[in-house]
Amino acid sequence: MGEMEELRKEAESLKDDITAARKAVQDASLQDTVSGTAVVGRVQLKTRKTLRGHLAKIYAMHWSTDSKLCVSASQDGKLIVWDTYTTNKVDLHIHTSTVPSSGQVNAIPLKSSWVMTCSYAPSGNMVACGGLDNMCSIYNLKGKDGNVKVMRELAAHTADPHITDRPVVPYDPGYLSCCRFLSDAEIITSSGDCTCVLWDIETGSQKTVFAGHMGDCMSLGVSPDFSTFISGACDCTAKLWDIREGQCRQTFSGHESDINAIGVMKQTRFMSSVVFPGTGSESNRTPLGGGDSGASRNTGSPERPAGSDHGPELSSILRLVWECYCSGANKFFPNGNAVITGSDDATCKLYDLRSDQELITYQDSSIMCGVTSLAPSLSGRLILAGYDDFNCNIWDSLKAERVGVLAGHDNRVSCIGVSADGMACCTGSWDSFLKIWN
Repeated sequence: MGEMEELRKEAESLKDDITAARKAVQDASLQDTVSGTAVVGRVQLKTRKTLRGHLAKIYAMHWSTDSKLCVSASQDGKLIVWDTYTTNKVDLHIHTSTVPSSGQVNAIPLKSSWVMTCSYAPSGNMVACGGLDNMCSIYNLKGKDGNVKVMRELAAHTADPHITDRPVVPYDPGYLSCCRFLSDAEIITSSGDCTCVLWDIETGSQKTVFAGHMGDCMSLGVSPDFSTFISGACDCTAKLWDIREGQCRQTFSGHESDINAIGVMKQTRFMSSVVFPGTGSESNRTPLGGGDSGASRNTGSPERPAGSDHGPELSSILRLVWECYCSGANKFFPNGNAVITGSDDATCKLYDLRSDQELITYQDSSIMCGVTSLAPSLSGRLILAGYDDFNCNIWDSLKAERVGVLAGHDNRVSCIGVSADGMACCTGSWDSFLKIWN
């Protein structure tokens, strides 16, 4: 037996040991814990707006934190900032070598039409995009002279020379697959070179390189406090990274194919009128996933699940359910302790970061195509996932049952996002349209 074979055998043995250790501390299952909880009723969202303007496949979209504007990237070589209330393109003053500074246009022309990702900065001041040009281009939407300019071009992703079994492809493996702003000063990118990189936008330099995946990094999601992020890759794993220390903290496996999408449970504060089972309060303006789950309502305090007399002593799974249903209306949930992954194996999975466990898998025997994108609702009770079959399926995150379908696109649903206020979701498709649903 060769040395490499022995090392592979040792690695598999260590993986088995980790799996056994996880099972040994698994004191409860999500299915058992929520067995008495009713399934969310049928979710029927309607198309409220259709954003028309792109002339080719839409590959990515991202909401602004104001829940009004969003940015989309298409293979027509345009980056468009939309006003989702009016469906109008936001007027921009572009200053490039091809567009005079005095010209008012509605789209940002890109150097390369092979774009794969885009991002809106939390401040609303910047947008970024990238793709097969191996570059993350950052645009300042609010320049001092009123013009939109390329503020920085970050180009350093290359193929990892340590990975020798990579298949031959007709493009440079250093393509940019995803990017997300931390602030106006920092951005994280993921790439086909199997790494993620934290960049200093002002200097254009790399601050940290996150290496550890053995396949193309396809997606990433940043935690609510911007201290960690999750990456999904073609090695069928998702990794939790500590941004401050530059280290991988956890690795989650279980998928049988490429991980294309990552959804982070964001920390959000509910309106005091949002309905929670047991609170007895109602509102006509309820964010996606924040409505009545079908459970009975009481006017008194909500009843805790069995075996949960003391909050700090709850198992992580019980705490997850408790935070979802039994917190006061002004408490935080979701709070960044869970992550959702979507894969080409036609499944989505929910992982709990505290217990280091896979909690549940979302799949249906009738779904035979891969997951392209996903996003959790504001409350985390619903998961919206786009698929290759032109549809977006809505899942009950606790019961793993499909409770709705968004059907309206004529081609692959390539991206999906839920607005920061939870009032709407946006889907983008290869049919060149974006649709706003609620």
